[in-house]
Amino acid sequence: MARIEKVDLRMVDLVPKVKRTDAIQSFVSQETPIVTITDSDGAVGTGYSYTIGTGGSSVMRLLSDHLVPRLIGRDPDMIEAIWHDLEFATHATTIGAITAIAIAAIDTALWDLRAKKQNLPLWKLAGGAKDRCPLYTTEGGWLHIETQALVDDALAAKAKGFRGSKVKIGRPHGSEDLARLSAVRKAVGDGYE
Repeated sequence: MARIEKVDLRMVDLVPKVKRTDAIQSFVSQETPIVTITDSDGAVGTGYSYTIGTGGSSVMRLLSDHLVPRLIGRDPDMIEAIWHDLEFATHATTIGAITAIAIAAIDTALWDLRAKKQNLPLWKLAGGAKDRCPLYTTEGGWLHIETQALVDDALAAKAKGFRGSKVKIGRPHGSEDLARLSAVRKAVGDGYE
């Protein structure tokens, strides 16, 4: 039975192509903690999560100081048991985003490792019944983007084969949100989500 031998941590700061703004925040950085787990068979799984511009150093500190040491020597196939152990070990902080982000990066690395060892795509290992899924874009609908730019983005996404676009709401007045959504709907038609 393989055991977890090594866990590497790194942080990548991804700068989005456009500023991201929604009803509660605005950010120009996406900190991405990356966890790479190697087992005693030499198999490697990689997982990540991300922050919305802040908190990445706290996630990395929680990983390095408290969570990663609990992984060494464990059976990487015991994903659920490891998850419960990490939740219990951080029970005083599990309500917050920092802990959830840290555990998510470990969890996805373990699932990636399992999928690779079983030579299966992750979607199949997770019980997926379909080999395709409809996609929508989340990149163009940020709150600060003007209405015509939202329309242009949705039309471009539709032309690329996307089935829908996410458009943020949260302008100071509901009528502004309604106008933005109505303009996009009028441009793309009823079949676009």
